[in-house]
Amino acid sequence: MKTSKYGIGVSRRTLMQGAAAIAGTAALGRAGDALAQSKGKIVVGTWGGDYARLLNKNIEQPHLIANGWEVVQDQAGDPQRRAKMQAERRLPRGTSDVQGLSALNMFQMFEAGMTDEIDYSRLKNAKNLLPSMKYKYGIGHIYSGKVAVYNPNVLKTAPTSYKDVFDPKHGNNLGIIDIQYQYTLVAAALAAGGGVTDMDAAKKLLLEVRKAGARIYPTNEAFAQGLKADEFGVGVMWKARTVQWQDAGINVKSVTPSEGALAYTSGFVIPKNAPNKDGSYAYLDAMMEKSAQEAFAVDMGYNPTVTNAVVAPERNDRIGFTPEQIAKLVDMDFGFMTDHDVELKEWWDKDFKT
Repeated sequence: MKTSKYGIGVSRRTLMQGAAAIAGTAALGRAGDALAQSKGKIVVGTWGGDYARLLNKNIEQPHLIANGWEVVQDQAGDPQRRAKMQAERRLPRGTSDVQGLSALNMFQMFEAGMTDEIDYSRLKNAKNLLPSMKYKYGIGHIYSGKVAVYNPNVLKTAPTSYKDVFDPKHGNNLGIIDIQYQYTLVAAALAAGGGVTDMDAAKKLLLEVRKAGARIYPTNEAFAQGLKADEFGVGVMWKARTVQWQDAGINVKSVTPSEGALAYTSGFVIPKNAPNKDGSYAYLDAMMEKSAQEAFAVDMGYNPTVTNAVVAPERNDRIGFTPEQIAKLVDMDFGFMTDHDVELKEWWDKDFKT
C-alpha cells in the first residue's frame, strides 16, 4: 500500500514564520506549534490518484490540517483495503480511522461486522446531508452515474446504451477499468438484456468482448490516458470523471445509457477498531463542509451530497442528470453483490483478465 503523509508541517511553518516575525514571541510560537499538533492523527484509507489529491486539497488542508489535525492517507484499491480491514478485525486497534468506499462496499463492510453505525449527533453538518446519502453504516461524499463514454477521434458513431458499448465489434477499441470490476459486471448484465443480478449473461458477454480484443486498464487514470492517446474509443465511466477529463483537455464525450445509468456513490465509513474515533468524526464532518463539497463539484465533476452546496448552473448542467434520467437510475443489489463478491472477483482475475 502507498502511504502519503500531508503536512502538519504546513501549520508548523506558518506558526514558525509568525513567531520569527515578531520579536520576543518565540515562546508563544512554540506554544502555538504544540497546540497545532494537539488534536492528533487521522489515518484515511483511500484510492490514490486524483481523488486522493483532491481530498487533501479540498478537505484535509483547509478543514483539518489548518485546524491542528495531522492527516495521513493510506492509499490502495478498495479490494486491498477491505482485505486489510478483514485481517485487522480482531485487533483492538486497527490502522485506519476512516475508509473511503463505494456505497456497495460500505454496505458489505457493515454487514461483515467491520464498521460502526454512524452517530449523526456528533456531526454538525449532518443537518445538510441529502437523505439518500445518510446511510446508517456510512456517509455519501459524492455521487454520479455510470455512463457510456467515447472518443470521437476513434469512434465516429456515439453509443446510446450499455449494449452499444459492450459490443464485440469494437475489438480493441473497447477499454475496461480493472478496479471497477463490480460495476462493469452489472453494466454488462444490463447490456446483455438482463437484470442487475444476471451474472451469467454478464460473464458471457465480457468473455466475448475480451476475446475480441478489449483492453484492460488498471485504474481510472490509466483509462483516461488511453483515451487521451487515442488507444481506444469507447467504454463506461462515471459521468463526473468525463467532465473532469474534458476540463483537462481530453477529447471525450458521454451519453447516459438507454437502459438507465448505474448510480454510484462514494463515501466514508468508520472501522470498529479505528484508533481515533474523534478524528473519524472530524473527517466526516469536514467532508460535508459546504466549500469542500462545492470544490469537488468544480474539480472532479461529482454532484454534492449536501443541500447547502451551490453549483453554478452551467456546471450543474454538465455534471447532473435530467429528471427523466434520475428516474431511470439503476441501483445495484447490494445484498447479492456482497454474497457473490469473492467468486466474482476470482472469476474476473482468473477467467476474464487472463
